[in-house]
Amino acid sequence: MDSWDRDAIDLLGPGYIEFRANGTGESAIIAVNGRTDYRPEQHDSCDGVGFSWEGNDECEPASGRGWAAVTDDGVLHGHLYFH
Repeated sequence: MDSWDRDAIDLLGPGYIEFRANGTGESAIIAVNGRTDYRPEQHDSCDGVGFSWEGNDECEPASGRGWAAVTDDGVLHGHLYFH
């Protein structure tokens, strides 16, 4: 999301990615909403998750995958990919 400014990320409301304890979650970024399925993983020696998602982008079907990890300084870092 480095290439998107905060106004874009929050276009239709506050942008977020949520990971629930049961291995599912959801997200809303720009005009993309999705449901997430994740598994614990290590990334650069940090605890994190690998996930797949499906949902919609401006009412069109969309899906992808990604990963996220919390760095030593408490910042969430990762990548979000669109298929």
